[in-house]
Amino acid sequence: MPAIVLVGAQWGDEGKGKVTDLLGSSIDYCVRYQGGNNAGHTVVVDGETYDMHLLPSGTLTPGVVPVLGNGVVIDPAVLLHEIELLESRGVSCSDLLISANAHLIAPYNVTLDKVTERFLGKNRIGTTGRGIGPTYADKVNRVGVRVQDLFDPGILRQKVEGALEQKNHLLVKVYNRRAIEVDSIVEGFLGYADAIRPYVTDTSALLNRALDEGKVVLLEGAQGALLDVDHGTYPFVTSSNPTAGGACIGSGIGPTRIDRVIGVLKAYTTRVGSGPFPTELHDGDGDRLREIGGEYGVTTGRPRRCGWLDVVIARYSSRINGFTDYFLTKLDVLSGFERIPVCVAYEVDGTRHDEMPLTQTEFHHAKPIYEYLDGWSEDISGCRTFEDLPRAAQAYVKAVEELIGTPIAGIGVGRGRDAVIVLRDLI
Repeated sequence: MPAIVLVGAQWGDEGKGKVTDLLGSSIDYCVRYQGGNNAGHTVVVDGETYDMHLLPSGTLTPGVVPVLGNGVVIDPAVLLHEIELLESRGVSCSDLLISANAHLIAPYNVTLDKVTERFLGKNRIGTTGRGIGPTYADKVNRVGVRVQDLFDPGILRQKVEGALEQKNHLLVKVYNRRAIEVDSIVEGFLGYADAIRPYVTDTSALLNRALDEGKVVLLEGAQGALLDVDHGTYPFVTSSNPTAGGACIGSGIGPTRIDRVIGVLKAYTTRVGSGPFPTELHDGDGDRLREIGGEYGVTTGRPRRCGWLDVVIARYSSRINGFTDYFLTKLDVLSGFERIPVCVAYEVDGTRHDEMPLTQTEFHHAKPIYEYLDGWSEDISGCRTFEDLPRAAQAYVKAVEELIGTPIAGIGVGRGRDAVIVLRDLI
């Protein structure tokens, strides 16, 4: 059985958790392959709301084995706290598996993340301040601490000493901060070793073996495609590869084992943090989308920037991810708008762009070119078939599908677990 990749097609917060939950009864393993606790996935189950930050959304489905792959960066305190919270609500995490090769977020990574953002001032990236970027930087610089190092105190101390030898100079001489003691970091990490040890394994070998046995493996991206460090709106991006190609690197599954890539597309567009956003609204419509859609960060609580749907971005996401299907979420939020603009191209210095502009400068200056579709007033949260939708809502979905050139396999019409319309099987 081939693996399936699930990727957000915009700047994150598209509703990937809802789609993972929908697929839950058909999958055997749910794998996070990148990112850390800078992610936020909200899933509503039987009226109960669960906010997931580090664990895969599939953790909520009985019988699904949750996996944190080698591409994830893990704050052990956050991990154990999230496990404790879920288990206190009756959700078992006993089957959780963690790659021995995943990197750990050290306290000094969090400190550097926060002071660097403050130092950058108006040029700040808008990170969550959770140490994600500095941890990935350590990984690339080959001074990172991995999960397996928790079980070898000598190696752990050696790595922490090597990392702090440079970072303390930066903290003291550039940021005017106190130096961080090696002993405190090492002792803190070792304090988590016994609690984390039962979950640690060779996840790459396990997942490939599961695929050989005909099991279904869902690979879940933490952020959206436009936040990809290579293919996103750099430098206002995350520090890893949430695009479909990153699923192979972050899980240890080869690309020939994947045959379906599902993109999750919100019926409008949101963004958290800094960076260009051509369709952003600074008026009552933007405020309305934010309030009706509950557009506040699951992890940070920050209000999300809101705008109309941008199909230029959607087409770009289809290209770089190779989407076989789209799942359109939050269509219900658009109920009540008389007309609904959809961005179909950009105007940059008098020139029309039907695809993403080549340069960062051009994208910063891009102005949306809209087509206007009829809105609808009906509450669609109770619709369960495409025919149940008002004609204008049906026309909106069909128009979006035609504009992006990728089939829409499902539609989200409300917050509840069952508030979905399935147009074609996703597995």
